[in-house]
Amino acid sequence: MRSIVTASVAAAIGLAVLLSLGTWQLQRMTWKENLIATLDARIDQAPQPLPSRTAWPSLREADSEYARVKFIATLLPGEAFVYTAGSSLRPDVTSQGFWVFAPAQLADGVVVLVNRGFVPTERKDAATRRQGTSSGAVEIVGYMRWPESRGMFAPADDMKADVFFTRDPQAMAAARGWTVDAPFYIDQELPVPAGGLPKPGRIDVKLPNNHWQYAITWYGLALALIGVYGAWLVGRLRRHAAL
Repeated sequence: MRSIVTASVAAAIGLAVLLSLGTWQLQRMTWKENLIATLDARIDQAPQPLPSRTAWPSLREADSEYARVKFIATLLPGEAFVYTAGSSLRPDVTSQGFWVFAPAQLADGVVVLVNRGFVPTERKDAATRRQGTSSGAVEIVGYMRWPESRGMFAPADDMKADVFFTRDPQAMAAARGWTVDAPFYIDQELPVPAGGLPKPGRIDVKLPNNHWQYAITWYGLALALIGVYGAWLVGRLRRHAAL
């Protein structure tokens, strides 16, 4: 009988773990659905005026990431290039190339870094896309984004090749000698420059939401555990009764 007690305790613990994992996945599913709805609403809304500089210290990524904004600014000289092998947020960007970042000065003198859009590898040199050079003030429509953290497997920035591997405004500013005031950067949607490059565009956030399948898996394993334990217990009790 001691073995039955031990197995029952182990089965009960295993069942509790599996059920809790299934329930956690359902909770994550609800959280993910709310997040997707929030991001979709931000991306689909009409562009709002860019928050003033006085509001920047209180901005939080969770509240403002992907917020669609508009502002008038003058692009300053210089570019920084962030390598990409394609984008999960831009369905129109499917090949390797570079995001072209440039500082933009607002009317009050503060500077925001703008991701002007994508260029293929062979068009990295600004001389190959002179039509895209902007002069004077222009209204920019885009999305507020926060700096990327450097991942464990991200290569070090290659200054000889003039290539960055993370979207970090302050790192780009330090390397280029720019003054960038904003803690965020802007992914430009509009306007499309003459000649089409750099190629800005609309963001399309497609977050995976597989938590329902994961929950079914954990609950299915819980049912399987009940079945296996029940079959084992019945057999064990029958053998014990036959003694």
